[in-house]
Amino acid sequence: MVSPALAGVVLVVGAGSIGQRHAANLAALGARVELLPWRRFNAAELAQRHDIAALVIATATPIRLELIQLCGERGWPFYAEKPLAWRQEQLQAIEAAAGPVAQRSLVGFMLRYHPAVRALAALNLGDLYRFEAEIGHDVRQWRPNWRFSRSYAAAAEGGGVLLDLSHELDLVSALVPGLTVRDVRCLGHAAFPGVDFATSIQLTAASGAAGTVALDYLAPVSIRRLTLCGLDRRLEVNLLSGELRQSGPDGDETRTYPLERNQLFLDAMAEFLQLAAGGDLPNDPLRPEFARMGSSSRLIASAWEQRQFSGAVALPID
Repeated sequence: MVSPALAGVVLVVGAGSIGQRHAANLAALGARVELLPWRRFNAAELAQRHDIAALVIATATPIRLELIQLCGERGWPFYAEKPLAWRQEQLQAIEAAAGPVAQRSLVGFMLRYHPAVRALAALNLGDLYRFEAEIGHDVRQWRPNWRFSRSYAAAAEGGGVLLDLSHELDLVSALVPGLTVRDVRCLGHAAFPGVDFATSIQLTAASGAAGTVALDYLAPVSIRRLTLCGLDRRLEVNLLSGELRQSGPDGDETRTYPLERNQLFLDAMAEFLQLAAGGDLPNDPLRPEFARMGSSSRLIASAWEQRQFSGAVALPID
């Protein structure tokens, strides 16, 4: 249940599918919720209200800074959908604006709550020398009654697979310290200039480990997996089935961590409500608190800024 200290309304800005999900989850957690479509947003009107306790930003990616500035000015903790920005200068402005509420705000990288990811993070990864992350799905099957060309994902600024499916970049950032982008290669589409449909990102870690993150709008079958190779074992996580497999000289072990997808959103939102209310939470390096998300956000922006288009696909999209 919500802490009694959170006495006001949690305002969800953005009434698309993710905004509706967040509003329903907040209500299920006992919060007072108001869902506000972006087209009805009026900063001057909201600034006069005294019943708002927190904000959930569920808008398209380009709509972040204006809302976070309002939160900083009004002292409203916020939950912002991922990613925060796709250029370094945007991120710097957002971080400056969020300062007064950074410690009580959260970024919506809910895969950090996946039980298999948490089991993986609890292992000793100190001998890691290679890593891979991959996500792929057919963008035409993204959701019912949905058209790519009419979505945020089709925008040259703020759209594309790297930003839309940025969870994998965030996960490797959380698991492998000190990552640097070395190369980013993309496939585009003639009908959507500047939008990446399949992207491969080469990374190196401060330890010397090297790896790849591959993101794909074109996959004929859905896939979401992480592979980490150490000197004495290989770790493979299937994020769709929840299976974590460890392989080494002494044999293989596979454990399955059951997952109901909405539970990830609920877990993240429950912790956000506690943060927003000023409650104390146990230290958790995986929790996507705004104040600790700088490395992940900079990695995403750096990768986007370094994109190089090496070809195009002719697949019909809409």
